[in-house]
Amino acid sequence: MDAIFLQILNGLDKGSAYALIALGLTLIFGTLGVVNFAHGALFMIGAFCAVTLSRILSASFITIDETRTDFLGNPMEVQTPYAEAWFGPEIGASIIDWAVPLSILFAIPVMLLVGFIMERGLIKYFYKRPHADQILVTFGLAIVLQEVIKYFYGANPIPTPAPEVFRGSMDFGVMLGFDPNVIIYPIWRLVYFLFSLSIIAAVFGFLQFTTFGMVVRAGMADRETVGILGIDIDKRFTIMFGIAAAVAGLAGVMYTPINPPNYHMGMDFLVLSFVVVVVGGMGSLPGAVLAGFLLGILESFASTTWAIGLVPGINQIIIYLVAIVVLLTRPRGLLGRKGVMEE
Repeated sequence: MDAIFLQILNGLDKGSAYALIALGLTLIFGTLGVVNFAHGALFMIGAFCAVTLSRILSASFITIDETRTDFLGNPMEVQTPYAEAWFGPEIGASIIDWAVPLSILFAIPVMLLVGFIMERGLIKYFYKRPHADQILVTFGLAIVLQEVIKYFYGANPIPTPAPEVFRGSMDFGVMLGFDPNVIIYPIWRLVYFLFSLSIIAAVFGFLQFTTFGMVVRAGMADRETVGILGIDIDKRFTIMFGIAAAVAGLAGVMYTPINPPNYHMGMDFLVLSFVVVVVGGMGSLPGAVLAGFLLGILESFASTTWAIGLVPGINQIIIYLVAIVVLLTRPRGLLGRKGVMEE
């Protein structure tokens, strides 16, 4: 039983990333009808927002410490972060330590801007084009974006640690009634799961309980009728594209301590997340979230030693096998709507 709980926990943090990226993909498809293969790149850009802010906050200058000497007896040169010089050693060190959570504030306007530029500068010209054209152009955009990141940040992963208070592991098994030291789990992975739940709840709450969200949902169901009523639905859909970009970016920001950012991480998650969207049902927001968590947990169980020993390589193909089974039995996905992608 303890092994089962551990694998469920392992699946939830990866499933959280799948669910957030798939949620953004579905928002864009549901509002604009665009199959956005550049959405994984938005996840990557969010991760590098955290890297950028961490580097900015860690920027330092050289000072001479007369109280310390090197082996030749000369005063030592000391790297002093600007944050510590401006705010004091304790506060400055705390600001640097909390770079990843602070990156949320940095990433939101950046991702909204990136989403707006992407939609107004490119995507809007492909609204009425075939889905194949949309896939090709957005996939090309994703490649361009990852090469830009590679040029400025290099090809190697960049470790970006979580705040010190969230490093290490906790005895999660005790909270579930197990014996001590049975289920030890990294604290930040739990933080990421709870963060994902809060973002998902915020998106659904925004769409369900605000006037803006209600108009967007009406536009998703019948765009022409909403336009006849005099509502500028295109403007609202552009804002939703920005929100979808921000959701993917925030998923990337908080994932950096789990998986050090690299220039191809967007592609790594995009294909899997698109499979998640298809399994959940194209255009279905609840389906995207449900499928994200379910497939994350299945992938976790498929990565265990006994599963790989039984079927070598099963951890690499389990998501695709599930997608095949679901689409053969339910062509619209788990919660897909009639008529979506069926023309």
